[in-house]
Amino acid sequence: MEGRRGLEMGQHPFTIILFLLLCLAGTAVGLVSSSAVLAVVVVGAAGCVPLAIRVAQQWQKAVILRWGKFHKLRGPGLFVIFPFIDTIPFWIDVKTVTTPFNAEQTLTKDSVPVDVDAVLFWRVTDAIKAALEVEDYKQAISWASQTALRDVIGKTDLSDMVVGREKIDELLCKIIDQRTEPWGIKVLSVEIRDVKIPVSLQNAMSMQAQAERERQARVILADSERRIAAVFQESSKSYEKNPVALHLRAMNILLEGMKQSSTVIIVPSSAVETMGLGATTGLAALSKEFSKSESSAKEPVSPK
Repeated sequence: MEGRRGLEMGQHPFTIILFLLLCLAGTAVGLVSSSAVLAVVVVGAAGCVPLAIRVAQQWQKAVILRWGKFHKLRGPGLFVIFPFIDTIPFWIDVKTVTTPFNAEQTLTKDSVPVDVDAVLFWRVTDAIKAALEVEDYKQAISWASQTALRDVIGKTDLSDMVVGREKIDELLCKIIDQRTEPWGIKVLSVEIRDVKIPVSLQNAMSMQAQAERERQARVILADSERRIAAVFQESSKSYEKNPVALHLRAMNILLEGMKQSSTVIIVPSSAVETMGLGATTGLAALSKEFSKSESSAKEPVSPK
């Protein structure tokens, strides 16, 4: 686990050997000199100074044990311990940490297998609990997140999972935070990155979405036709007692048709007689006149 330093420098074999060599050197000097005891004490104190001074970074907390029991929490900055008496088995990182986790082939409430990837954002708020209440708090929070994700997936339908990710994120954050609170860990947020479903189910969902869109398009078209019919019905009332306006409207429709297409137009004889054009001969004459007017308009004008 990150933050665990193992044995203290005061318990490191190389440090112990160095300290013994310093003591032996002081003893040898003391045998020659008259102040043997003073030399041993001075050399021993000089060797203990580097072991007593510690520095914790801005994002670190040092958990100090004295004779194997919790003594105090130090950091950040400079602090002093008693060598061979105090140990620092844990350096706790209090920065915000991101932990990815996933759930593979997990059945939803409607029995659909899904693969879900998510990210957990958390931080240590109580370094003492994180160091003493759980063996490896990073591994523990990872397992707690995975089990919580599987529980939530098993209680959620696929449609709710695809559409309502924000609700699932909030629910997961609440569940994981309740499980990690005794370890001194605060869960900040949970974000679901991806929800993977089988390819066959993706095709079925695509066909369902397409059918739904076609249904909506037909409903919209039918509603438009209904509104157009209502407008026509309202317009017909203005022509009901005014046949001249109706004739002018019919002639305008014929004129627009001649402009947009060929000059041959099939019109019911009853409609032609209603407009007073003299059956098909009158319509043909009207068409010829319209063609002559168009051709004369297209001829260039010669300069005089």
